[in-house]
Amino acid sequence: MPLKVENFGRVRKVSFNRPDKLNVFDNLQFAEVRDALSAADVSAEVAVVVLTGNGSAFSAGQDLHDMQRIIDGKIEEHHFPSFLESLSNFGKPLIGAVNGVAVGIGMTLLAYCDIVLMSRETRLRAPFPQLGLAPEAGSSGLFVSQMGWQNAAYTLFSGDWVSAEEALKFGYIWKISEPSELQQEAMELAGKISENPILSLVETKKLMLASGKHQLGRECHVREVEAYRKLMGGALNSEAARAFFEGRPVDFSRMPEF
Repeated sequence: MPLKVENFGRVRKVSFNRPDKLNVFDNLQFAEVRDALSAADVSAEVAVVVLTGNGSAFSAGQDLHDMQRIIDGKIEEHHFPSFLESLSNFGKPLIGAVNGVAVGIGMTLLAYCDIVLMSRETRLRAPFPQLGLAPEAGSSGLFVSQMGWQNAAYTLFSGDWVSAEEALKFGYIWKISEPSELQQEAMELAGKISENPILSLVETKKLMLASGKHQLGRECHVREVEAYRKLMGGALNSEAARAFFEGRPVDFSRMPEF
């Protein structure tokens, strides 16, 4: 199963569950996470949701085989838009427990979490330049909002790995945990928050979101979609996909830039 859903009192733990594929998001996983968040949002029994991954990764990002099927027109309805809508509209406390590498959507979805704990030994990465693409999921604005302009520019322009220490310094995560303690600390925090009345938590988050943070993400996402229409399936993105499938380094040196 691409997703594992467990209840611990009033805490619902949602674990990405494709460990053999580093929890990459295919179309089914986008739909299942969307449905899990929507169900938790309306449940009178759930006060807090924890997102994490099973195995060695949080999520290694978008399944590139699925990306190629989108380019080839073989996926009629992609569930990423509705997944992102459920994430940005989620009305209860959402905690991220980053147990392993978080790449692409694995990193950008964290901007929609209210509190993020991260294993000391793991790293984040937004490798959009290396894929011949642009930022996704509203990260072009949310990274700036959370990290500040220069840290966001470094993260998005370079596509380099961001360590737990850097992510904490940038303000992108709340706390670094030791690997053996991450899950316990995340669940203890969620349990403490869940002791409060759900209505109070919902109204508090509603007030916080009224500041415009997730609205910024939605507005940025609309612009990002336009950029993807130009880039996805283009010469640069196609070279990146071929390099991945052929198991070789990407080579943009002879690709047209404009």
